[in-house]
Amino acid sequence: MNEQQNIQNINFTIDTNTLYREESITDLKVGAIRRLVPVKPDGAADDTRTEKFLGHTQLMSQEGPIPIQAELPAKTLEEALAAFPAAMKQALAEMVEKIQQLQRQEQLKPTADNRIIVPGR
Repeated sequence: MNEQQNIQNINFTIDTNTLYREESITDLKVGAIRRLVPVKPDGAADDTRTEKFLGHTQLMSQEGPIPIQAELPAKTLEEALAAFPAAMKQALAEMVEKIQQLQRQEQLKPTADNRIIVPGR
């Protein structure tokens, strides 16, 4: 398939059964909580589904900002605010573990610099 066909095959149809209105709550210091309110295609609240809360923050590194986000186990904004610190710490710990795992895998890959060269072979 060429590039034009790949572009034509992308499906941009929005799933009208999973629509959410998004609200952002922030303290302008530490992070933000995205409150996702389920809605119907006409924009009316969809009471058959529950709201979702997502926490978002970023840490500064030498390489620039590192975004961290996680779903917050909460049914209300107050619960989301209380869950935010632990969820961000957990998301950060998982990210660090994945980075360390990738680094270990990279170290195990043979490269021209770390292969033993035996003369005559």
